[in-house]
Amino acid sequence: MTTHQTDMTDIASAKVTGYGISYAITSILSALLVILKEGNESVFQLMVSLTGHHWITHGVLDVLLFVVLGAVLSSRNITVSGNTLIASVVGSTIVSGLIIAGFFVI
Repeated sequence: MTTHQTDMTDIASAKVTGYGISYAITSILSALLVILKEGNESVFQLMVSLTGHHWITHGVLDVLLFVVLGAVLSSRNITVSGNTLIASVVGSTIVSGLIIAGFFVI
């Protein structure tokens, strides 16, 4: 019986891991924000009033969340393999796209 050990060269650095996880979370939350603002006129108008356009506010919120969450997660020394991190990034991108597409189709 053989055991599988993760090769240490396959472990992503703390910063890559932190910002990769931050991207995955921000991607999903951004898709949910699309649904929230498109489904709620008061949220939409609030976002317009903050920066002049709802998409600018949306982008600013996404960038802020990504940077802050990435910095916090990078300091946690989370150990994740490169393949797991890639799967998280790709998976969250697909799920986010499906969330938005599903909202507009339904």
